[in-house]
Amino acid sequence: MKNENILADIKSKSLKEAKDEINTILAKLENQKTNLDESMTDYHRLIELNKHVDDLFKKKIKEITKKE
Repeated sequence: MKNENILADIKSKSLKEAKDEINTILAKLENQKTNLDESMTDYHRLIELNKHVDDLFKKKIKEITKKE
């Protein structure tokens, strides 16, 4: 999944906002009463959020490295 494919509403999230949504989705997926279609949608959103968080960390590492 390339960076350009991340939804705009995910790209605009801060690290904390993304982490909070990830935790919400994980709690929902752990619930045994969710249906498969909903779980698949949540799982795909979780993947996109994870990619966004990874990109945020990479940017931060570059910033830190430039300062040294």
